[in-house]
Amino acid sequence: MDTLLSDSVERLFAQISTPAAIRAIENGSSPEAMWSEIDKSGFLDALVPESLDGAGLALAQVFPMFLSAGRHAVPLPFAQTMLARAWLASAGVAPPSGPISITGMGVRSDKGAIDIDALPFGLVSAWVLADLGGQVALLPQADASSVSTHGRGGLSASLRWETWPSTGIKMPASISGNARLDEMAAASYAALMAGAADRVLAMTLDYANQRSQFGKHIGKFQAIQNQISIMAERTWAARMAAQLACQSTDWIPRPSLAALGKARSSEAAGLIADIAHAVHGAIGVTDDYDLQLYTRRLRVWRLCAGAESYWTGRIGAQLMGQPQTSALAFICGQLSMETEPREG
Repeated sequence: MDTLLSDSVERLFAQISTPAAIRAIENGSSPEAMWSEIDKSGFLDALVPESLDGAGLALAQVFPMFLSAGRHAVPLPFAQTMLARAWLASAGVAPPSGPISITGMGVRSDKGAIDIDALPFGLVSAWVLADLGGQVALLPQADASSVSTHGRGGLSASLRWETWPSTGIKMPASISGNARLDEMAAASYAALMAGAADRVLAMTLDYANQRSQFGKHIGKFQAIQNQISIMAERTWAARMAAQLACQSTDWIPRPSLAALGKARSSEAAGLIADIAHAVHGAIGVTDDYDLQLYTRRLRVWRLCAGAESYWTGRIGAQLMGQPQTSALAFICGQLSMETEPREG
């Protein structure tokens, strides 16, 4: 199943999420054509139960799909929409059409107005699934004012609804069991970073084996080899951590593993981007060269749903809350893909 999914999604994203298509959307072109192809593929309901016309797959089974979205820098919330549709289905709410962003933090509600800071994919989402604290809201992006964040070409935006939108829906946070939006977002961005890191490593290896200096390829210089070896280590560490974050037998991420995966992937993202640009030299920072399409996303996704300091703090607080448990026992028991118990 994993091979079938990964091959199918790779073919789809290779066709529709090309560097030219990514640049066009970043420059303001409509993402509707790309989203239509994704929607027609049927992948968006992979986590929805079969009883509701979905595929009923587990999060671990769709991990290759998330990874592929990151590898191809898909400029739409593909992974987040899949998780949001699963959340809504479990809550008994018919998922709306269009891309859905997820946010479990950075939301403020005051006197009827709702503000969301630096929402990933905020400029290209039709809906936002947001944690209001005790309640979860499904909000239409079209009814909000938006301000682009993360600089030129960024697809994140700060959104504000002055009043409650007529098509918005409020639901108790507990209606979908123990699924938390921040953990769902963390698992998805961990996988996206792992995919983007994989692409950046491949591009860096290709460049090092093609670029010549002093009569030989720069990949033969020991200093370059040392940098690339560190980059490869961080890339595979991020991939293993992201796989842990998505290691669940249902669609809901396991809390500790989501925290671990996001922390480790975020920690690796900046270094991977730095080394890639160091090896590429001046060419790597130019707009015309594709590397920046992926390294920019590594830096943005590192912060999405909380950076490494936030999630390591969550893990540390969990350990400190168990004074009778040693650090080794905590790691083996709470951070194991096989033994972590469900909360609730």
